[in-house]
Amino acid sequence: MYFITIISFVFIKHIFAQGPGAFEIREHSLTRPYPSVFSTSHSHWYLTGNTIVTDRYIRLTSDIQSKAGGLWNTIPVSYPDWEMHVQFKVHGGGTSLFGDGFVIWYVRDAKLSGPVFGYADYFNGLGIMMDTYSNRNDNYNHIYPYISAVVNNGSLHYDNGHDGADINIAGCEASFRGREIDTLVAIRYQNNHLTVSTDFDGTNTWTECFSIENIHLPTHYYFGFSAATGELSDNHDIISVHTYQLDSSEQRQKEDRTNIIPSAPLAKMGETDDNNSKPSKWSALKIFLLVFLLIIICLGGIGAFFYMKQHRYHSSRLY
Repeated sequence: MYFITIISFVFIKHIFAQGPGAFEIREHSLTRPYPSVFSTSHSHWYLTGNTIVTDRYIRLTSDIQSKAGGLWNTIPVSYPDWEMHVQFKVHGGGTSLFGDGFVIWYVRDAKLSGPVFGYADYFNGLGIMMDTYSNRNDNYNHIYPYISAVVNNGSLHYDNGHDGADINIAGCEASFRGREIDTLVAIRYQNNHLTVSTDFDGTNTWTECFSIENIHLPTHYYFGFSAATGELSDNHDIISVHTYQLDSSEQRQKEDRTNIIPSAPLAKMGETDDNNSKPSKWSALKIFLLVFLLIIICLGGIGAFFYMKQHRYHSSRLY
């Protein structure tokens, strides 16, 4: 069984081979045998939380409540254009209730933990959300599982209660959970153009999920994966990762892209907050100071009014 899976993925890699000028980066890729990858001090991958490694998969979370795990690459990405192919499997004992999914990250800060599928909120970078359960109680116009993209410069809050709907820049319905065949997703970022494609039918061909232009991402961010379970749970497995450096123009190669602020045309971002402090707190402080200033002005005006009235009264008695 394992031999067939390996052979099938080699075939998939051949079908999805990149064009001229593209080549795989071994430091940003991950394949079996996993024990040899993580047993050396020179490993380029780091595990966090409840992640476990077997000879068949890297499991970010097991089908158990209240678990969280991560898989992080330790080498920053120095090239501006790239493509990543991820083979994964999401499955579990639930038939109607299960969750919550996992995320493929390209972010400034690796190895963090938090409330966004096991990673930190107010992050800097790109998240491809592989969401399997809707937390929303209001009406929404798509079914789950659902793949969406979020670009953040550290100013946006990911609202789990609404599945990040207010900051998602694109998405598509994607029936990837519980499939018996290989499930793969491809993320391509080239010339500020982001494209996400899938193969969930075993056809060895990509189906475009969404494509967006004017996505600005810096270099020297980190690739990673994270997942979390709450009251609902699932197995979230990463099976292989193949990352390719794509051909870039000479001008793009010469650009200093390390200080580019992540941005997207449909994302309503605030100012960059390098200290990860939450903008809502600053807004509350500004409102408090403004109200306090208005009260002082009003009290000053009332005091001046009574002073002038008293002064006129004394002046009239002198005459």
